[in-house]
Amino acid sequence: MRASAPLNFLEEGKALFMDLNYQRFIERKTEFKSALNRLSDALSQPENEFTRDATIQRFEFTYELAWNALKNYLLIKDIDVRNAKDTLKAALEQGLIKDGDAWSNLHRNRNLVADIYDEALANRVYRYIKTEGSSLFSHLAARLEKL
Repeated sequence: MRASAPLNFLEEGKALFMDLNYQRFIERKTEFKSALNRLSDALSQPENEFTRDATIQRFEFTYELAWNALKNYLLIKDIDVRNAKDTLKAALEQGLIKDGDAWSNLHRNRNLVADIYDEALANRVYRYIKTEGSSLFSHLAARLEKL
């Protein structure tokens, strides 16, 4: 039985890079699922100012981990993306997410939370997370679990 020829330096580097991207994808996916569980816990609590604020903060963490998990998966596929907006666009093109408009709305709501200084905006974002945002994350978690 003949041993296979060693990969050349470039092929070895690419294989190592792909392994690293896959490892990062698995790590981000695991962290995303954990953050989603914590978000779900916050949403299951009685609604008050404290749980609203905790939910919004957990939404931020969950969003960041979601797009980073997607980004790492796309890198495995040699699709280079640099930011959340480009990642969501590429994820839609690759069939990882289904409703581009819904994810754009989720992205907008994430950007709103950086500047929440009034109760009305905080309440609006909380209602969005409860009625729409968390279900987008749940669908993504199910999709990523199959990868």
